[in-house]
Order: sequence, then C-alpha cells, then structure tokens
Amino acid sequence: MKLHYALPEGEAYRVERARHPLCVAIGVFDGFHVGHQAIVRALLATRRAGERTAVLTFAAHPMTFLRPGEVPPQIATMAERVNAEQFASLSPQAFLDDVLIGALGARAMIVGVNFRFGSKRVGDVAFAQAHLAAQGREVIGVPNALVDGQRVSSTRVRAAVATGDLALADRLLGFPYTVRGIVGFGAGRGHDLGFPTANVIVPAEKMLPPDGVYAITGRHEGRDYPGLVSIGTNPTFNGTARTVEAWLLDFNGSLYGEELALRAFRFVREQMRFDSVEALLAQMELDAKAVTFPSFS
Repeated sequence: MKLHYALPEGEAYRVERARHPLCVAIGVFDGFHVGHQAIVRALLATRRAGERTAVLTFAAHPMTFLRPGEVPPQIATMAERVNAEQFASLSPQAFLDDVLIGALGARAMIVGVNFRFGSKRVGDVAFAQAHLAAQGREVIGVPNALVDGQRVSSTRVRAAVATGDLALADRLLGFPYTVRGIVGFGAGRGHDLGFPTANVIVPAEKMLPPDGVYAITGRHEGRDYPGLVSIGTNPTFNGTARTVEAWLLDFNGSLYGEELALRAFRFVREQMRFDSVEALLAQMELDAKAVTFPSFS
C-alpha cells in the first residue's frame, strides 16, 4: 500500500527534521475534551529545546473504517486532518516504523493510556514503548482525566450532549460546547415578525443537543451576544426539516454568509406548537426575560 502524508517534502525539510526532531501526540481528539488537553500539555512538557511538536489526528473517525455501522456523531469537526483510511490496515509495527519514524521522524510519541493503533487496534502503549525504546525514542501514556470521579471520554461527552446536560458537557470539555456554522437563507419569517433569526447551517456530522429552545452566547467576529436558539422543525409553521435558528438579542446587521458560533447552551423549554404567531412571539419575549445569559471570553 502506498501511503500519502500531509507533510512537506524535499531536502530542506529533511535537514530541518534532522536538526529539530519531532514530538507528536496521536489520537482522534473528537471534541478536544480535558483528557485530550492533558495529552497536549504532556506533549509540550516532553518537548526538548529545539524540538518541534505536532498533533496527528484523522479526517474521519477510525470507526468509519473499522465498524462503519457504529460511527458516533462528531462532537467537533476539523477541517484539516490526516486521512484515517490509509492507516486502518497497517500493523502496529508498520505504523511505528513507517509513519511515526519514517514519515514523521518523531523522537517522542504522546498518547492517552488507552490508545490503540494498527490493524484491528492490536497495538497499545506497552507495545509502542517496547518497540521504540531500543531506538532511543520515547512513548508516554497520559493517565485518564477524571471529572466527578469518572474517566472523561468522548463517549461521555456525547451522552451529556444527547441528554441535554450541556453544563456537564462543558465541564468534561473544559470549555463551552459549541455549534458553529455559516448563516444561510431561511424562510425569513423572523425578520418579518420583528425577531430576525439566523439560520445556522451546521455540518451534517456535527452532534446537536436535543430539540428545544436554549439560551446561548453567540460569537461573531470576536464579540459575544446573548441570544436564544431553537433547534427543531418549527412545528408552529408545519416544518419538517431540523434547523438551528438563532436570535441574537443585541445584534444589528446582516449575518448572511458569515460564520456564527453558538455556545454556553442552557435549556429553556421544549419545542412546542403555538396556535398563533402572536402566541409564539409572546413566548419568545418571555423566554428572553426569563433566562440569564452567561458570557465566555
């Protein structure tokens, strides 16, 4: 199998690699929760003077290739990652020799203590340590991070989001759970009704909280705005498609075509069907008055 790496090529790069060895952290890093952050801190602590650091991750979740029917929804999307399909059939030894050493020239590999790699996930930290020690290369398995006495994992973050416990999701992540997308054209009803809403187009693989109305903090161009977001099918207007509609209370201007980040989700109420537009507008006013909007820097 011919492997392709998203790495520089040429003599200049080879000289640079020899002068400045690489320390690399490896993992899926879906959501980059507090456990992932601990791995990166260990990466920086392991780096010696003059060495480079990098994070090796994957364009698609490894389960896409191992067990396609069990691919979990993604906590976070990342635009630039290394293609996982190329590595799915490599033996653990080939991964270490061809990728870690051959392609990356790594001196140290930092992973979570439960990290598995290679075909059928048979490689582990102990195998990597034994295989690389003879070559003077270091392998560090970072202990699990704990929140409320339980291991932090992407599975646990997904469960918190899926059940609407966004406060717990924020604690597991170490930062507010965020839904980010480009504002597109919607039905235009909000503007006509005096409540201009932003129709946020979210990547299909992105995990969303349960349907409902949430207090949020919307961030646009480095500034935070308190707001409300409705996730669901707009039952008052007989909608069928699931949408994400954000109303930023203190924002004036157009957001079309702009990126908008929604975070600090706090549940307000279930989605419901109103008998009239007037009743819907009255409820939106009550929603805005009834909640406290957190702000994050």
